[in-house]
Amino acid sequence: MNHFQTILTQVRMLLSSHRPSQVQALLDNLLAEELLSREYHYALLHESDGEALARKISLTLLEKGDPDLALLGWIWSGLQAPTAERDPSYKDPGGSEQCPTMELGPLEGSYLELLNSSADPLQLYHLYDRMDLTGEEEIELCSEPDTDTINCEQFSRLLCDMEGDEETREAYANIAELDQYVFQDTQLEGLSKDIFIEHIGLEEMISESVEVLEEAGQKSQKRPFPEEVPVDLKHRKLAPPSSSLLSCLSLPAGSIQIIPTLPTLPQGLWPISGTGTGVSSILIYQGEMPPASQTPPSSDPAVQSLPKSPDRPGSASPFAPSAADLPSMPEPALTSRANLTEDEMSPTKCPAADRASSKLPKWPESVEQFYQSLRDKYQAQPAGPEGTLVEMELVRVRLEKSSGKSQERELATLDWAERQPAQGGLAEVLLAARDRRQPRETRVIAVLGKAGHGKSHWARAVSRAWACGQLPQYDFVFCIPCHCLDRPGTSYRLQDLLSSLGPQPLPVDDEVLSYIVRRPNRVLLILDAFEELEAHDGSLHSAGGPGSAEPRSLRGLLAGLLQRKLLRGCTLLLTARPRGRLAQSLSKADALFEVAGFSAQQAETYVRHYFESEGTAEHQERALALLRAQPFLLSHSHSPTVCRAVCQLAEALLQRSGEAQLPSTLTGLYVGLLGPAARDSPRGALAGLARLAWELGRAHQSGLKEDRFPSAEARAWAVAQGWLRPTPGAPETELAFSSFLLQCFLGAVWLALSGEIKDKELPQYLALTPRKKRPYDNWLEGVPRFLVGLVFQPRAGCLGALAGPAASALADRKQKVLTRYLKRLQPGTLQAGRLLELLHCAHEALDPGLWQHVLQGLPARLSFLGTRLTPPDTHVLGRALEAAGRDFSLDLRSTGVDPSGLGSLVGLRCVARFRAALSDTVELWESLQERGEAKLLRAVEEKFTIEPFKAKSMKDVEDLGNLVQIQRTRSSSEEAAGELPAVRDLKKLEFALGPVLGPQVFPKLVKILEAFTSLQHLDLDSLSENKIGDEGVAQLATTFPQLKALETLNLSQNNITDVGACKLAEALPALAASLLRLSLYNNCICDAGAESLAHVLPDMVSLRVLDVQYNKFTAAGAQQLAAGLRKCPQVKTLAMWTPTIPFGVQEHLQQLDPRIILR
Repeated sequence: MNHFQTILTQVRMLLSSHRPSQVQALLDNLLAEELLSREYHYALLHESDGEALARKISLTLLEKGDPDLALLGWIWSGLQAPTAERDPSYKDPGGSEQCPTMELGPLEGSYLELLNSSADPLQLYHLYDRMDLTGEEEIELCSEPDTDTINCEQFSRLLCDMEGDEETREAYANIAELDQYVFQDTQLEGLSKDIFIEHIGLEEMISESVEVLEEAGQKSQKRPFPEEVPVDLKHRKLAPPSSSLLSCLSLPAGSIQIIPTLPTLPQGLWPISGTGTGVSSILIYQGEMPPASQTPPSSDPAVQSLPKSPDRPGSASPFAPSAADLPSMPEPALTSRANLTEDEMSPTKCPAADRASSKLPKWPESVEQFYQSLRDKYQAQPAGPEGTLVEMELVRVRLEKSSGKSQERELATLDWAERQPAQGGLAEVLLAARDRRQPRETRVIAVLGKAGHGKSHWARAVSRAWACGQLPQYDFVFCIPCHCLDRPGTSYRLQDLLSSLGPQPLPVDDEVLSYIVRRPNRVLLILDAFEELEAHDGSLHSAGGPGSAEPRSLRGLLAGLLQRKLLRGCTLLLTARPRGRLAQSLSKADALFEVAGFSAQQAETYVRHYFESEGTAEHQERALALLRAQPFLLSHSHSPTVCRAVCQLAEALLQRSGEAQLPSTLTGLYVGLLGPAARDSPRGALAGLARLAWELGRAHQSGLKEDRFPSAEARAWAVAQGWLRPTPGAPETELAFSSFLLQCFLGAVWLALSGEIKDKELPQYLALTPRKKRPYDNWLEGVPRFLVGLVFQPRAGCLGALAGPAASALADRKQKVLTRYLKRLQPGTLQAGRLLELLHCAHEALDPGLWQHVLQGLPARLSFLGTRLTPPDTHVLGRALEAAGRDFSLDLRSTGVDPSGLGSLVGLRCVARFRAALSDTVELWESLQERGEAKLLRAVEEKFTIEPFKAKSMKDVEDLGNLVQIQRTRSSSEEAAGELPAVRDLKKLEFALGPVLGPQVFPKLVKILEAFTSLQHLDLDSLSENKIGDEGVAQLATTFPQLKALETLNLSQNNITDVGACKLAEALPALAASLLRLSLYNNCICDAGAESLAHVLPDMVSLRVLDVQYNKFTAAGAQQLAAGLRKCPQVKTLAMWTPTIPFGVQEHLQQLDPRIILR
């Protein structure tokens, strides 16, 4: 008997004749009785296909061992009206007016024993499908009623007995866990399916001959849609949706149901029969209804009675599927349904379903309490400036091989046009790693950014979004500050990690932990400030097991997470700085994003929000005017930390009388913030706090405990001034500096005031010259600039305002030491990053002599290739170039400079030439043209150069093609500005895309080659071999008439045969007047190709060097080349050694003509 088809038929009827709210109630009851997992219930609520929903519910009931629908009828009975309220004319379709019952004695043993017994369930219960048979369309279900049935009350008692049996519940739990374990590995798909089907024993052969009447197709097309049929709880009419339209006809042999469209079945007719369904035969047909003359096949095909599970391939188990495995499971936070009409929504969708989707019922009480406590914790919105952070933009980034000898990969510096902003926001970030991992694999996502750029604010915003119901795909989100975990030597368990959430940690008991461990795919774990765990940088190589109960070290716990053994299947989100010893962990991330910082518009928005939150909105415009008056601070406002410090100082200045002015350096900014409070500080409080900042920075830490303060008064003073604040997620006794830049400034104050620092050690903290022994790691990266500013700026307004006149003598001595060191430096020998740091230090010093020394040492050609240029970098660099009074050439490729910064640099008169990414430059030209700055546009076009150009990617060739297209467009217009200098003056072009992309992209390069009329060197050789082949050579040969200035043509290692060599020889006379060097090294040229080249040699009057080594021509080809060489007195060298020529022949030819080179 085909139990599945029996159940499926009845479930289709029930679903099609009820409202969506009733269908949702049915699913809720199935969940309440633990017939569905929460994830599967959630997926069924959002199932858009009615047929798929029916099949999934049927499969669930089949697995629960209820083939005759008594369980379904019992659950559905709660949704129907009482029998006493039914219409008196109602008649049971089975023919009886009352449902006879059978008295059952007390059950012996558990319900599991009853299921395993040999008793026929049909002798215990039977479901009568109650429906009105009114209207034109009637359904006649003919079957003989069973005499022994069980009513709903008795069945309820039966289930209560089952629930009260602890042994039974444990047995079913073990079965569910075993099922989840067996089918979680897709590699065992085929084996698991065979084993499961073999043991369930439901493979049957079903055959039944049926006949189709002529009226079948017509009647099936008359069935109304569900929206057209009034639905009543008392009087229900069967009206299935059009996707699974049902029609029944009265036949002598019984009734037949014709299902015109079932997309899950293959094309054809399947006769299916089964007892106990009220239907003797069912004809299933996919596609259009067959005509009356068509007769079903009389053969008896074997029908698979147990279809595949809707969630796992090859598995028939619907229990506890992973949410990531459900193909139909939507994620409301990640997909928008705003534009969908009601007809496009799921048939089970209703307003109640929307409410139910955000809060799924039937959680254990302890889990529900923990969930609510976690939500309440994250829903708290920070007040004041902490809550005014403007939404940050995230940009996709990638890793690339390090430029040094190390095998580690580092963060790539992308051109501005290559940036890929995460337009989808949080949804795109959380979905970014989905394609990289299998459904049950842990997904690791890293969000990087410099200190103070807002990574921690963003992480807390993610947890707040979950608490507000915006991430329903996760049951739990844990945002854990990593500085709370940095406890070396402490033994950790998983629940200790999950409860490290704040001053009042939420205890994770065993029941909550068990729930989380069983559903890791519903967990989002955020490790904020991952760089705080640098003391545990060996986590990736430590032993980490999958167990969650046994204690282990923090390193072992991190290893279990990063190696995807612990909480396997969760989403792991890391926020960290892009540098440090933990950078190796980035290679394990499935997706990388970077916090981009504020744009100019976002910085102004932040300033407005700040003053609105402080209740001083009248100061907004004046504060913005003060900021715009200091371009250096305005460029630093891309950092939220600096932007907030500027707002605090501007607020203090505007509250005083008189004219206000912001300082021009970062040192002056923080002196202005800390100076007034330092005058009233307890004795030694500032020096003690500065020492703590330095010592913590050396240990790569930012949090400090209460017992480390010099006194309670110093601690209270620092907290009152806002310099220290409770650490988010740490005990109340632990404090942290309000910002990383403040810690750097205080660390520099300690270096400037301390007598413990030896004079000879002071220059190393500027980190301008590398040290081979015990190098300074510069974790406090802001210290060098602050140190120079504190030591060199005038005492009264800087260091004296912090420490008083007593610090002057010590600062004078340190100034002399740093002056000698800085003036010994040669800026032209420094790397690009260190040269920028030197410029920043000289700017902070406000010392004219030091500034002029640095400017005089700047080289005329400055290359910042591969070095990130931030807005402050471009401002200081532009100021230095303008003050130097000389012409410079800049290489700004792969710097990530923004369009405004690029425009400000290349627009300087002192910049005579510059190189930048082609896409960025074209974008700059278009921007200048839109703004009507024609004069600046012409100047920028004249300065731009691409000499020499090396194409290493498809993007390079495409950008070069765009540049040529711009020139062609301008040349064809009436207002032609002539040729672009970058195209006109290009002399050397290299093509190195390798054997895969080379043959594909080379035709695009050939199409634009004729535009480079000044091209002298065309190099098509690559270490990885481009292999353009004979076809590429033939295409290249067509451009020779336009390349009249070509002097060097390198076609080495391109898989050229005799065909290509002959094509090349035919076209070479077009280059006879210019070509000096021709290389065909390491190709496949044989005697025919060598002969063609020998014949054209006398025509190449300018040729000086020909290289045909490592080809395949023999002695005959070599003799032909030697004969041609004798006719070319202008040729100086012919390199033609190849292993296919006998050595004696080569020596003989060399003796005849010494211009032949064999090695």
